[in-house]
Amino acid sequence: MKLTEIENIYFHHQIQSLLKLSRIQEMGQYIQHGHTSCLEHCLTVSYYSFLLAKHLNLQIDEASLIRGSLLHDFFLYDWHNPNSHQPFHGFRHPRIAYTNASKYFHLTDIEADIILHHMWPLTPTPPHTKEAYIVTLVDKWCSLKETFHRPCKIKSLSPYACYYNTSTY
Repeated sequence: MKLTEIENIYFHHQIQSLLKLSRIQEMGQYIQHGHTSCLEHCLTVSYYSFLLAKHLNLQIDEASLIRGSLLHDFFLYDWHNPNSHQPFHGFRHPRIAYTNASKYFHLTDIEADIILHHMWPLTPTPPHTKEAYIVTLVDKWCSLKETFHRPCKIKSLSPYACYYNTSTY
C-alpha cells in the first residue's frame, strides 16, 4: 500500500508551506515518543492518514486531513519535563494544540475537529468527522510504533528530514 506519484506530489504540496514556518519547525525540538520528534510524529501521522483514506477510497476533505493531522500535536513544549506544562498532558494537549494552531492559521472545522478530538477515547468527546476518526486511529498506531522504537519510516518524507532533530530518515 503506497501513494501514487500524483498523490505523493499532492501530499508534499500540502505540507511544504507549513514546514517552512519556524513555529512548525519548533516541533522538531521536542521528543514525542521514543526517539521520534513531535514534528516527525505529526508528519508520519499525516502521511499515513492520507494513505489510509486513499486506500479505503473515502470521500474526504484531503487538504484538511493533511493539515489537521500535521497540526494535531502543535502544543510546543516538552511533555516529558513536568516543569514545562500543566499536569495531565494526555488530556490537555489537544486544547493547547488547538489554541496554538488557531493563533497562526485559519482552521477549517475539520482541522479543528482533528486537533481537538484526536486523543479520544482518552478524552471524552469523540471525533465528529471521518477525517478526525482516521487521524485518531493512525495516531494511536504511530504512537505505539514510536514508543516501542519501531518508527514508521517513509522514504518519500526524507526530503523533510532537515526539519527533524532525529536521524530516523
